[in-house]
Amino acid sequence: MTERTVKAPVTGWKRSLVIALDRLIYALSRHWLAVFNLSIAIYVGLAFLAPVLVHAGHTGPAQVIYRAYHSMCHQLAFRSWFLFGPESNYPRGQFDQLTGIDTSTDAGFLEAERFVGNAQVGYKTALCQRDIAIYGAVLLGGLLYALVRSRLPALSLAAFIIVCVLPIAIDGFSQLLSQPPFNWLPFRESTWYWRTLTGGLFGLGLVWLAYPQVDEAMHDTREQLSHRFGW
Repeated sequence: MTERTVKAPVTGWKRSLVIALDRLIYALSRHWLAVFNLSIAIYVGLAFLAPVLVHAGHTGPAQVIYRAYHSMCHQLAFRSWFLFGPESNYPRGQFDQLTGIDTSTDAGFLEAERFVGNAQVGYKTALCQRDIAIYGAVLLGGLLYALVRSRLPALSLAAFIIVCVLPIAIDGFSQLLSQPPFNWLPFRESTWYWRTLTGGLFGLGLVWLAYPQVDEAMHDTREQLSHRFGW
């Protein structure tokens, strides 16, 4: 007959650490929506801060933002918003004419990624139009969800795919597959309108799909901790 090993109760600083972590988790379970909204607001806000910094002459901090965001976005100038210029955006043909960059070549395509802007055209945001629409819609959806969270059921996965995923996939892939190195379809360059519309639908749908489920999971966590510690 084997003896059962009895674990010693957690005491001292270890217990204090566990309780502190549980309190942190409890606080997050109560205020997760505010944390999410604030995080997205900062993320989108920094994308707009970059051209503001360049315009103000603070190119060093601006380049830090551009480089950090480049790992998450292609930052093609002809698919981005511009501040402090005569136009808010420059479609591909117009961009090529104004800058002298030939975006039909590999070298020109890469140059369009690195092009931040100038005094004549303004300065681009650190996220492209589609990403601005996606994250902006997530932020808007999060703020709206705070008003209706108690009476909004989660969006079904099927509806999310049909209404939110398919439009952005069709717009994005039809553009991608029509250009080098694929050239499988007739050439097509999407527009700011379609990028914004499809990105916005995807962002709002993502909130509608995920946030009610996150809210339910956070409620369960909060109930468990309340029962355990009497909070």
